[in-house]
Amino acid sequence: MADEGNVLTNLDNGHAGNGADTQPVAGLLQQYVKDLSVENPKAPESFQWNAQPELDVQFNIGARPLNEEVTEVELKISATARVEQGTLYIVELAYCGLVGMRNMPEEQKHAFSFAEAPRILFPFARRIVADAVRDAGFAPLMLDPIDFAGLYMQQLQAQSEQAGENPAAVN
Repeated sequence: MADEGNVLTNLDNGHAGNGADTQPVAGLLQQYVKDLSVENPKAPESFQWNAQPELDVQFNIGARPLNEEVTEVELKISATARVEQGTLYIVELAYCGLVGMRNMPEEQKHAFSFAEAPRILFPFARRIVADAVRDAGFAPLMLDPIDFAGLYMQQLQAQSEQAGENPAAVN
């Protein structure tokens, strides 16, 4: 019987054998919770508060190359709910993925690390945050989808505008 586990199929007729593959490849190799903190600082009194909470949700994306072909992408999410009486809960999550990238120019690796990989990781991180808030005794926090590609493009545009302004400011 043939071994059917982890079969790689290459539909590209230009495939070169003996490790001479030159086609760009990127994918998620592993994903995991690196750090998770849940605080319910005013329990059990906070369960009696009926006011609509003010939510503060922050996102941060980081990437750290582990070697030439593997990068750790970290999606950090911090969610804090407050009412007039105090803080209901604080959830901080660092959710990571190991991303394999081969035969890609640096700008494509950068784009994959900061736009596509977070898009892939987000639904899993979203579920963890929702479960953590629910497990703290509150209604699950369902985070809205995020356009990571759009945010990435905005960031690049802001950086290029800033780079264009800096030389003018020096003169």
